[in-house]
Order: sequence, then C-alpha cells, then structure tokens
Amino acid sequence: MHQLKDKPWWGYIHEDLRELLQESLVLCQKAATWDERFHDYAFVVFPAAKAYEGFLKTLFLDLGFITEGDFYGRRFRIGRSLNPALEARYREKEGVYDRLVDFRGGRELADKLWDAWRECRNILFHWFPNERNAIDLKEAKAKVDMVVSTIDLAFKECKINRVKEQGS
Repeated sequence: MHQLKDKPWWGYIHEDLRELLQESLVLCQKAATWDERFHDYAFVVFPAAKAYEGFLKTLFLDLGFITEGDFYGRRFRIGRSLNPALEARYREKEGVYDRLVDFRGGRELADKLWDAWRECRNILFHWFPNERNAIDLKEAKAKVDMVVSTIDLAFKECKINRVKEQGS
C-alpha cells in the first residue's frame, strides 16, 4: 500500500482529504482480514473518491479554472466539468476539461482525470438496472490505487508546488 505522507502533494491537500485517503487504505487492509464477505466493496473506495473530488476542486481553483464561488458553493460538479462529452452550450461556462487540455497542450491528463472520476466514483456510486457495478475487494484496492496514482500524476503534470498553510 501507499505511504501517503511521503507524497509530494500530502501537504497540499486539506487535512480532511488526507484523513479520507487514509480511511480507504485502512479499509483495504482491514477488510482483507474480515471473515464476512460482501457483495460489493464500493464502500472501501468511497472515502478515496470523496478525497479525489476535494483534490480536484482545490487543483481547479489553484489553476484558475473555477472561481472561489464554484469552490465554496454547492452547485459546481466535478463530473459535469470534467466530462469530455459535455454539451457545447455548457462547456465554456462550466467545463474544465477543455481548459485542462489547453493548459497541458493535449488530452492525456484530462482524460486520465476523467477516467479516474468515472471509474472510481460515478460507476461505483450509481445504480442502473441491468448493470453490475459491484466490485470485489481486489477491484476496490485497484480503484483506491487509481485515485492515488491519478493525484500523483495531476500534481506532477500541473506543476503544483505550493503547500497549503494547514501543515503536513
């Protein structure tokens, strides 16, 4: 598992996000020791997915892609803003995907951020008839790893070097 405190972004993210990431790692370890087995281990991924949302909002604010009103408000939605298929009439005002593509000079990072969001949050936490979105513990661990590695990538690619005042 990850040594999160050694990550270059550890001091960048809010304390509650650090706690959420650690919770997912603890759940990964503890769930492996439980006698009881579950149909769906999405609950293991949920804290990491929530932390990923907070990381992305912070990143987008720091990059100037969203306003403080978006960051602190209740209306801004990561899934909508990162969706590469967002309708044209919403893209300029609400979309972050195109801004990220322009910022990085290509789609690779934007696509990775979107894929992690879709796979580690949207697909897991919605239910649709005729779709099996339940995951086993091994898949849950892989999703938590995907969140952490995507944060690693985004922090590196966006060249964030500011550490927040809340400490490390």
